[in-house]
Amino acid sequence: MTVFPGGMPDMQQLLQQAQRMQQDLMAAQEELAQAEVKGTAGGGLVTATVNGVGELQGLEIKPEACDPDDTETLADLVVAAVRDATTNARALAAQKLGPLAQALGGLPGMPGLPGT
Repeated sequence: MTVFPGGMPDMQQLLQQAQRMQQDLMAAQEELAQAEVKGTAGGGLVTATVNGVGELQGLEIKPEACDPDDTETLADLVVAAVRDATTNARALAAQKLGPLAQALGGLPGMPGLPGT
């Protein structure tokens, strides 16, 4: 960073740096929105797919998970698979956005990221 005499930072350089960081952040957010992250439960009986921001995109249930007399267990497996996928999506978001969040001093409201 260029500093003028008297200790003043070069405002143009600071603005350019902020614009680059904003572009990097937007690119990372778009990448997360397109990412597919999976989570499983019951040894793979139920697989949930979420995008990188945690929105449920798909759910696969193997036939052997379906017992008409025990729908409660199937519901528990679905919840566990979605939780697993969401946890994996948060980890991916922390990996992608963490360095940017640190550079920006943390992003409020982003669980698991610096500054939250």
